[in-house]
Amino acid sequence: MSRYTVQITNGTTTDDEGTIGYDRPLRTFFLQAFPDPETDECALWLGAFLEEYSTLESIIEAARTRGYEVRGLADISFEGGSSSAGPAAHSGRMGHPDRGDGLALEPEVLHVVPTT
Repeated sequence: MSRYTVQITNGTTTDDEGTIGYDRPLRTFFLQAFPDPETDECALWLGAFLEEYSTLESIIEAARTRGYEVRGLADISFEGGSSSAGPAAHSGRMGHPDRGDGLALEPEVLHVVPTT
């Protein structure tokens, strides 16, 4: 599993410690933000089910349809491999999870980065 800290805003409140990542066993991206101080349950929690968000674009769009914006993706790289998690994205589809394919992110842009 890979996970990174990002800034997530809903227009009125900002969570500077939101989490985005990729869960290899579930083969989905996930996004979490705005934990309740008493219960620790997140107001935003996407990507908890098998193959729910197979592309980064799909989870970002799902967050947007719920009124959230994700910032801070420019320096994040989801790399594949046996010890690190990450999908391969090409034309919006996932690659084979055992090949070690990966992708690097820039704001609103995905680039395929083959790993060796």
